[in-house]
Amino acid sequence: MIELIKETKTWRVNDEEAAIEMINEYKDKAASVGYTITKSGYTIKTKKQKGEIVDMYVLVNITFSYEV
Repeated sequence: MIELIKETKTWRVNDEEAAIEMINEYKDKAASVGYTITKSGYTIKTKKQKGEIVDMYVLVNITFSYEV
């Protein structure tokens, strides 16, 4: 029998505010859904072309731990 005990998910969102909101939402519903968040964070990424920023986004990482 194989049981999932830990999983890390990554999402792409538009800005830092959305990243913080997403992390807080998952933390708020963790107890009622049956998982624990063991690690969370975000990284702001920019794409430059000829020295100018042409795209900016945020990667959100959340690691979930499940009861076995």
